[in-house]
Amino acid sequence: MTGTDPSLRDAVSQPFARRRFLGYVLAAPTLTTAAQLVPALEARADIPSPEITELIDLNDVMTAAALPTSGLITVEVNTDGTVSFALPRTEVGQGITTSTAMLIAEELGIPLTRVHITLADARPELLFNQLAGGSNTTFSTYTPIRVAAAIARQRLLRAAATEWDTALTELTWDAGVVTGPGNRSAGIGTLSRKAAGVRTEEVSVGLKPRDMFTVIGKPHNRVDARAAVTGRKRFTLDLDVPDALPTMVCRPPTINGEVGSVSNLSEVRSLPGVTDVVVIPTGVAVRATTFGRCVDAVRALRVTWKPGSAEGKSDDSVLKELRAAELPLGLPPLTPSVEERFTFHFRSNSALEPNCAIADVRSDRAEVWSSLKAPIVAKEAIAARLGLPLQAVTVHVTEGGGSFGRKLFFDAALEAVEVSRRIRKPVKLMWHRADDSRQGRTHPMATSRVRISYLGDTVLGYKQRHTSVSTDLGHGLGEIFTALAARLPVGDIGFSQTFFQLSQSMPYDFGANSRLLSETDKGFNTGSMRNVYSPDVTCARELLVDRLAARMGKDPYRFRHDFLGDDRARAVLDKAAEAGNWGRSMPAGTAQGIAFHSEYHSAGAVLVELDCRPETVGRPIRDGVAGPRVTKAVIAVDVGLAVNPRGLEAQMMGCLMDGIALTLTSSLHLRDGHFLEASWDNYFYTRQWNTPPELRVIVMPPTTGEPGGAGELGVAASMAAVACAYGRATGTMPTVFPVNHGTLSFEPKPTVPPVPASPTDGLDHVR
Repeated sequence: MTGTDPSLRDAVSQPFARRRFLGYVLAAPTLTTAAQLVPALEARADIPSPEITELIDLNDVMTAAALPTSGLITVEVNTDGTVSFALPRTEVGQGITTSTAMLIAEELGIPLTRVHITLADARPELLFNQLAGGSNTTFSTYTPIRVAAAIARQRLLRAAATEWDTALTELTWDAGVVTGPGNRSAGIGTLSRKAAGVRTEEVSVGLKPRDMFTVIGKPHNRVDARAAVTGRKRFTLDLDVPDALPTMVCRPPTINGEVGSVSNLSEVRSLPGVTDVVVIPTGVAVRATTFGRCVDAVRALRVTWKPGSAEGKSDDSVLKELRAAELPLGLPPLTPSVEERFTFHFRSNSALEPNCAIADVRSDRAEVWSSLKAPIVAKEAIAARLGLPLQAVTVHVTEGGGSFGRKLFFDAALEAVEVSRRIRKPVKLMWHRADDSRQGRTHPMATSRVRISYLGDTVLGYKQRHTSVSTDLGHGLGEIFTALAARLPVGDIGFSQTFFQLSQSMPYDFGANSRLLSETDKGFNTGSMRNVYSPDVTCARELLVDRLAARMGKDPYRFRHDFLGDDRARAVLDKAAEAGNWGRSMPAGTAQGIAFHSEYHSAGAVLVELDCRPETVGRPIRDGVAGPRVTKAVIAVDVGLAVNPRGLEAQMMGCLMDGIALTLTSSLHLRDGHFLEASWDNYFYTRQWNTPPELRVIVMPPTTGEPGGAGELGVAASMAAVACAYGRATGTMPTVFPVNHGTLSFEPKPTVPPVPASPTDGLDHVR
């Protein structure tokens, strides 16, 4: 930020020069500012479209719900010249602490290193403003954070002008230092107390124009990168809470089974290092001096279990339930059509960091530490469980090592609270990897039937009937009211239908189109896995698009291009095809695939090259399936305005890995009421042998003035592109996902005891 940058002065000296926003200077010892996000938006002149997501989508709903409490989120200028901001959304590796710091640094004109981002505790007064999900964080906080920072900048300039009795136009600003006539200068830390408000007052401010950005839109490394790679970053289990000892739970052999009786409680209590053993609703909890002692104790317990909620069920029986619940596609069309049914098996929602929480429950209060994407719901549910006033429960939000939607739920926090309440001691609870796979949240099994009717070169209509094991949306929109509504016998149907319709779109000009959701079977622990319904829905659609293109004798890329409905969509598709050299000659058994997906005001296209030759598919992998390999991938994305292009590239890389996993290898096998997988050694998320040696992410130039949703954008298109490539390479369209689900390549570990023995032969497999 240079001293001659007029944007830092004009917003003050010319108060009506640009669009204005309202905000507050709050009464505080140092300068503290906030946004009042009710901007005077220009009236839209759009012609209404029959596609609902073009009018309003899930991201719009979440943003609108968050606006009324934006004024409670504050930027504080400290006396040491740093700026503090307590982010009300959870950082789980997606990089929002970096992008948030960039927004503040841009508007305040200070180095990024001087912006300190922390995570806010659960704050029920924020209502809908503390939910991290739906690719919504940057989308909804982009303007409020900038407004609060801009007000701080304006206030600091005025404080300097008053102090030096000079006009605002005589001041310059450089890297957080204000300079005036006579070589007078002061840093923002020095000015902070002078700029502070003695009473809360409403102010008007203009934002820095986009053509003068020096931080936003430029690639930046993550602000927490060094701490992460050096092991200094602190997650839940790294916290040193006095007397909080390791705790684990002995869980049932089938999904959601319950404890009948325990025959050796006293024996296990006497094991070395064990301090407590107690029965809780989800199993038998063990507290000990180390997690190793916990594992020994869990394996030693002899428990008689009652049946679970999925007792006796298997992949085949659930598939029969789904087919019985499918909504009809209607009468057969009178014109030619393409039609298919696709099956998507259960998939794990286990993140890199095990499910964990720390709890210290006393008779009159409770304190909890955990990575939570819906901390308000967690706080309210914990208070209700303990019978305590809401203000007696403190929930600290910690950084998380991954989520994929998993941390929208607070299973571990509730368990930790339950154990601590019963034994009256602090606990540091951690799930085992087997717990995550067998009792944790899953992406539900689903089927999707698609029919596209056409006549000549015209597509007349599109119908899709998506049927799924019920997705638990009990986190609601981040507070207790919608969370409860999502669990009601009728409310859950309405909530899931609303979620489905507001998150799905039809990007092609396919005539009359309809998408309907049907859900069944609430006996499984499901969750909003990354991109929720979109990967399955889009994969099914794009495969049928390939089939229709072939039926019409058209190239899959050109067919998509000709039917896409807007310029942004065509641009990303064209860029992916160009950069990926679409249509090049390839050896037999290999092929390219291309797919498109749009959501939340963003668009993305993915081109992949896939090797399905026998020598690749049959590569020897110990206790695993090699399968096809993606050898090249090109991802083109248009998110409107990318706050941090480097962070966006990382997000898209992760999306691609998700897509490869969902198409080729990643699934859970259900048998007799339990999943066979018990850890990542037999749950095959994308491995190194399936990832592309050649990968390119292309971030399109800004096409709008604000960022769109990006956190999940690339998953659906990646899955669909790999599936389309598989169909072209093998000559057979895949209809069951992942394609390797039918091959069980490992010997399932026992369910009793629930925690498998630790491996002792690791060195035997070092290569």
